[in-house]
Amino acid sequence: MVMSVVGQKRSSLSSVFSRVGSFHYHTNYSKNRSSSSFLPSSLSSTSLTSSSSSSLYETMDDDDDDETMEMVQLGAERTKNVLILMSDTGGGHRASAEAIKDAFKLEFGDEYNIIIKDVWKEYTGWPLNDMERQYKFMVKHVQLWKVAFHSMQPKWIHSMYLAAIAAFYAKEVEAGLMEYKPDIIISVHPLMQHIPLWVLKWQGLQKKVIFVTVITDLNSCHRTWFHPGVNRCYCPSEEVAKRASLDGLEESQIQVFGLPVRPSFARAVLSKDDLRVELKMDPVLPAVLLMGGGEGMGPVKKTAVALGESLFDKKLGKPLGQLIIICGRNKSLASTLESMEWKIPVKVRGFEKQMEKWMGTCDCIITKAGPGTIAEALIRGLPIILNDYIPGQEKGNVPYVVDNGAGVFTRSPKETAKIVAEWFSTKQDELKRMSENALKLAKPEAVFEIVRDLHELAAQRGPLANLPYMLTSSFTSLI
Repeated sequence: MVMSVVGQKRSSLSSVFSRVGSFHYHTNYSKNRSSSSFLPSSLSSTSLTSSSSSSLYETMDDDDDDETMEMVQLGAERTKNVLILMSDTGGGHRASAEAIKDAFKLEFGDEYNIIIKDVWKEYTGWPLNDMERQYKFMVKHVQLWKVAFHSMQPKWIHSMYLAAIAAFYAKEVEAGLMEYKPDIIISVHPLMQHIPLWVLKWQGLQKKVIFVTVITDLNSCHRTWFHPGVNRCYCPSEEVAKRASLDGLEESQIQVFGLPVRPSFARAVLSKDDLRVELKMDPVLPAVLLMGGGEGMGPVKKTAVALGESLFDKKLGKPLGQLIIICGRNKSLASTLESMEWKIPVKVRGFEKQMEKWMGTCDCIITKAGPGTIAEALIRGLPIILNDYIPGQEKGNVPYVVDNGAGVFTRSPKETAKIVAEWFSTKQDELKRMSENALKLAKPEAVFEIVRDLHELAAQRGPLANLPYMLTSSFTSLI
């Protein structure tokens, strides 16, 4: 089985791959025979040309690796590498990436090696490596974000912008992708389709590497999510699927499974009574969960104070309900709320990793319109009071919840408190109906359906998936 390098690699790319190619092909196979192969950068392009009769397999010691070579030639099963591309511009992208990783492990064990990376941050320069800070600044000044979101919607604008970025950083992105030798690439971020797909095209790896997009916005989403070159575009709702179709994706590329939610959340078998004992809550009083996202943003304090008043029956001198407040990383907010005197049972928490338990103890939730929190609340059957949204990608989440009868929207803390008080007293039927509607919208199996579909796509690749990685002329040489 002889395979030679197609074309010559520019010597300038050798320095880019120096951090990538510090290992050797033989060493990699000796350590893990299930790994895919990659041409080490220590071999110069001039020593491996298309006229050479040598092959990648000749770099291995004959005595030790005959069996390995034979297994690869026969298309033997091996661990497949899955590279998930994300960015910490909002907590939803990482949460979806982690959910997919956990689902792969539960469904297929060691058959897949899952790697979650922010390739922009680790391999490129400004502005891509600084997107997280820029995003946090703009969402605090929402009009800036609104302008940025809508001004980049036209295809000709974001295509030119991404092409310009590629001219500077495609080589680094190429190095980042090649370091992990992925069999499957999953993008969970709208800006991680175009450049990686260009790199795969110019490396001639479209038939080897499966590239899919998992959209993490429930309704309104940016057009950069949609790229006709993907093998699959996993949409969380029919509304997003329609947008994908209008943007040129074929029906065979689009799958509607729902938003990926952590398996520990989606499949948790929880008893509200048991959870309330575990979390030391009142076993009888209805409970409302108040959230401010990972950073504890929004009118959390004002809403908490209003709830403290509305959920206390002054005539009877007793509470109508109890309140759980999740402050995220906002330690100042948590400290302030803990120091206050309350007439009703209140629990103040910081950043929580087991939200399935806290949602499992409650009867409704107050939150901004983040897609991940909405998807989790629907799985738990919690009626949702949306009190804010980020312009652009989160705006469409409001009608998604309200129009489907799973919740309401109000920015007024007093109005929010009044609605909860009514749900816990005179309008319990409305609360129950919204809970039933929430469960109808829920898609707890979405993350498992996504990884199963990816497994089927990988199986369809057959022997092509076992071919070694080989460097062609760099994509950047053609810019």
